[in-house]
Amino acid sequence: MGKSSKDKRDAYYRLAKEQGWRARSAFKLLQLDEQFNLFEGVSRVVDLCAAPGSWSQVLSRVLVKGEKFGHEAWEDQQARIRQVELGIAEGRKPAEIEDELDQREAKPELKPRKDVKMVAIDLQPMSPLDGVVTLQADITHPSTIPRLFEALGENYDPNDLSAKHPVDLVISDGAPDVTGLHDLDIYIQSQLLWAALNLALCVLKPGGKFVAKIFRAKDVDLLYAQFSVVFERVNVAKPRSSRASSIEAFIVCEGFKPPKGFKASLENPLGAGHYLKPEKDQQRTQPYRRVRDDGITEVELGSDVEDEGEANRWIAPFLACGDLSSFDSDASYLLPKDHVSLDPVQPPTAPPYKRALELRKTMGGAYGKTKGMFDYTQAPP
Repeated sequence: MGKSSKDKRDAYYRLAKEQGWRARSAFKLLQLDEQFNLFEGVSRVVDLCAAPGSWSQVLSRVLVKGEKFGHEAWEDQQARIRQVELGIAEGRKPAEIEDELDQREAKPELKPRKDVKMVAIDLQPMSPLDGVVTLQADITHPSTIPRLFEALGENYDPNDLSAKHPVDLVISDGAPDVTGLHDLDIYIQSQLLWAALNLALCVLKPGGKFVAKIFRAKDVDLLYAQFSVVFERVNVAKPRSSRASSIEAFIVCEGFKPPKGFKASLENPLGAGHYLKPEKDQQRTQPYRRVRDDGITEVELGSDVEDEGEANRWIAPFLACGDLSSFDSDASYLLPKDHVSLDPVQPPTAPPYKRALELRKTMGGAYGKTKGMFDYTQAPP
C-alpha cells in the first residue's frame, strides 16, 4: 500500500490498516464473496500471484480461524440489536444488556472449518500466514504442479486422466506493473490470466470455482465466451472497493466442467501445438492452433458463416459487488485534525524496486532527491 496523499484519504486504504489487512485489496475479495458466496463448501484453495498476501489473509481468517465478515457480520450485528430491543421490552436497562452482550463478544464463538489446506504461490517471497503454505514459484513452469500437489498432501500422476483434482477454489489477484498504455497493459494482463487459467485447469475439481483479475476491454465478451466452454456460470464483477477510474474487474467462474477426455498440462497449455488438418479439398471451418518454427503460436479461429456481420456476439454479465451505501473508493474523504497515519501491516518482503532504491541511496539521492546524480551534459564514455 502506497503513501501518496490520495491513498491517505482513501477510506479502504485506511480501513485496511485499522483492521489489520495487508492491503486494501482484501475488501475486494470480501465483497466478491458477499455477491457469489465463494467460500461455501470450500476446503482446498490455491492463491496465485499472492504477495503481499491480503487475499490469503482473508482465506486464513475466514476458513482457518472461522471469523465472519461482510453480510454474516451484519447479521450478527442485527441479532445484537434485536436482543437489546427484546431486553428493553422485558423491562431491563439498556446499559445492563449492552454489558452482557459485550462480555459474550469478548470471546466470540469462532467456527473454523476442518481439514482446510491453502497454498499461496508467487515469484516474490511472502510472510507466513496461519494455515497457508507459501511457495515461491513460477505459475507457468510445469514443475510448479507437483510442488503444489505435495503442499496439498496429494499424489500427482500427470498420465492419469481420471486422477482426482483436489482444489475447490483458485483465485488470482495478479497484475503487471501498468505502463499507462492501456492496450499494452491489457495484453500483458491477458497473458497473466492465461497462465492462471492453465494452472487452474490442472488442479480444479469438477464444480470448482475460479476468480481472477482482468482488465476491461472491448473484447471482454470474447473472454466470457471462452471461459463459458469450461465453466457453467461466468460473470464479470466490479467490487465497490475497486476504483471506478481503474480498468480492473474480476471474472468469476463457477461450476468447472472439463470436456470429456480433456487433459490439462502446463507443458501443453490448452492444446497449444495441435493442428487440426482439414479433409482433402474441404474448406477448414474449425479452429486450429499450431506453433511456428520461430516459437510464435498461430491461431486461426475459422468461421461457418460467409458474412462476418452475421457472427454471434455475447453480452458478458457485469455485476457491481458490495454494499452501495459503503465508502466510495474514488472519493477523497476529509481527515480529522487528530488523524495519525498508520504504518502498513506487512511491509513488502522483497519489493521489485528495492534494488533501484539501493542504487539511488548509494549515489546520494533518496526520496526523489536525485539532483546531481547524473550529469547529462557529459558525453557517454
